Amino acid sequence: MDFRELNYVLAIEKYQNITKAADSLYVSQPTLSKFLMNLENTLGQKLFRKLGNKYILTYAGEQYVKTAKEILMLKSNLDIQLADILKRDIGVLNVAFPRMRCIYMLPATLPLFQQEHPNIKVNVFEGSSDENDKRLLDGKAEIAFYSKPDTLNPQIDYETLNKEELLICLCKNHPLGRYAQPNPSSRYPRLDPMLLQNELILQLMPEQRTRQLTDRYFASIGLKFKNVMTTSSLPAIMELVSVGYGAAFIFETHLMHHTFSKPIDCYSFGEPKTVSDFVVAHRHGGYLPSYAHDFIRIARDLFDTSNASGFTSLE
Repeated sequence: MDFRELNYVLAIEKYQNITKAADSLYVSQPTLSKFLMNLENTLGQKLFRKLGNKYILTYAGEQYVKTAKEILMLKSNLDIQLADILKRDIGVLNVAFPRMRCIYMLPATLPLFQQEHPNIKVNVFEGSSDENDKRLLDGKAEIAFYSKPDTLNPQIDYETLNKEELLICLCKNHPLGRYAQPNPSSRYPRLDPMLLQNELILQLMPEQRTRQLTDRYFASIGLKFKNVMTTSSLPAIMELVSVGYGAAFIFETHLMHHTFSKPIDCYSFGEPKTVSDFVVAHRHGGYLPSYAHDFIRIARDLFDTSNASGFTSLE
């Protein structure tokens, strides 16, 4: 068994098609077909069963693929550790973000990181927090930044960088604003979300972390909105709120990094307020090179600076 063999099987598992897998590996289709036949003969059992044009894993194949991924992950960790020991300051850092975070985190972190590590190539992945968890577990990303989930994955370690307040957002001078009360625990007045039952609620998609957090909160207080519009675009939601088209629940950090065409009013909710941990996540037991820790430090400094200087009020 060698690493090439493992990668060949993983490619077939990924594409479920010999021709597409062969193209991804830059080998011919007959070469890959012959490889698979010889491997299965050597093992004495089938790794794949053919269903139409698709190659589907057998139970033996599932175990093979699971172990192959673990072996390649160990090899990747070893390669990184050896490079770290040699202090060559060359390598690749794969970082994952939710799409909205990229807009303001990348300009604030990448230039500083590249100044410190000009020979490190940075690959950026964008996706939902669930998608980025999968990238961590599959070894496609070393670190990911997102809001901490309610249910923690034991295969992932989480390090808190910031505590973010989730806010009710309405257009400037919305009539409901007159019901807001001072909240000593927040820089924003408190508004009861029950008052929004007759409003159009602008929500993100179910796989997006903000949506998951708000759904959990609404369920805990028995609140179910009747008029809801769903989109994956947070910038669109923020602009719709600013022109008076609906209400939304948005993290303060997102609001402060968006330039609004019209001002909005923001309100706290919950007791004493609703907050979530913004974290950097990485695979439990995985090796992080020194330059990955430097990227995390730069990201932490970004939030420390923002918290110290304060944000401009949107009210």
